[in-house]
Amino acid sequence: MPRVSSDTLWDFAAAELQTRESRSADEEAPEEEANVSERTVLFMGSKSGGKTTILLRCLDRDEAPKPTLALEYTFGRRARGHNTPKDIAHLWELGGGISLSDLVQIPITNQNISTVSVVLVLDLSKPSTLWGTLEKLLQAALNHLEKVCALPQRSGASKQRELLRILPKDHPDRELISPFPVPLLLIGSKYDIFQDFESEKRKVICKTLRFLAHYYGASLIFTSSKSETTMSKARSFVSHLAFGTERGKSLSADPSKPLIIPAGMDSLSQIGSPPAIDVDIGTLHARNPLDLWKKVFERVFPPESTKENKEVKDPAKDPQYCEPLIDSMRAQKDQELEQYKREQTKSWKGLALET
Repeated sequence: MPRVSSDTLWDFAAAELQTRESRSADEEAPEEEANVSERTVLFMGSKSGGKTTILLRCLDRDEAPKPTLALEYTFGRRARGHNTPKDIAHLWELGGGISLSDLVQIPITNQNISTVSVVLVLDLSKPSTLWGTLEKLLQAALNHLEKVCALPQRSGASKQRELLRILPKDHPDRELISPFPVPLLLIGSKYDIFQDFESEKRKVICKTLRFLAHYYGASLIFTSSKSETTMSKARSFVSHLAFGTERGKSLSADPSKPLIIPAGMDSLSQIGSPPAIDVDIGTLHARNPLDLWKKVFERVFPPESTKENKEVKDPAKDPQYCEPLIDSMRAQKDQELEQYKREQTKSWKGLALET
């Protein structure tokens, strides 16, 4: 048998590899052409503010909402056309209000940083918690986003990209806002309760949320689970984040009606100055416009005391996660542990006396 040179063997191996790669590329071409999209949406916000209800309605799931256990995951799929693969939306819901804000690090990762967005649901029926909830959760998400991007502070270039995503180059507020690093949607829930508030209080809340949405480059919409019209409009905004569909071009800034303001369609001149009810703005020592709006808002709606705001860190002690059988067994074991501690304390005291 004639000996085959090593050069011939390498040439043969290279040709075989090229043939296999070509065949594999031909087989995978239809899937690549389909270009299935995957996006991630993180829902967070006020405790018992209606996040689950909004999420279920957006997915057209007719089921009763249940309290969210810390952080829950589901997904949605949507076809872009006939006989096309369905795009996928990974949907995460953070429960517990501000108490579990550290868990934002789970749904926001290096792998999905370019396709992730945030939906912040704020309970309009509890205005005293609005600012604190928004501030705490957005800061937790921002801290993690900066860590994921390995940027201690957002660079000028990244901020310019964020601005271009939201505002045109000639917008007068470009240097006055601080856009959130990823797409952000603010949803004011329980509008059916909010609409019965006094007119002046409604105006304060509406103007403040308009300012916050504009400052962070977010879209803003008010909704109620009892109104199919408002839920339908909220669904279109969520679908835009989850599947890249058209978000709708409706605009409503009338405080006597549910607000609908897409990102980039408001301005500081249209919003106006902070609504000072029985407040002399000149007496407020604010470091910047955001701080000024916060001080005015909290004069009208004083935040809850720190004791009330201090959420339970241990889910086992949170009433929304109660399980009667497990809790009774836990109580029994706690009693046994306390009894054991007392007995051990007595034995150590007796030992010390003998010594």
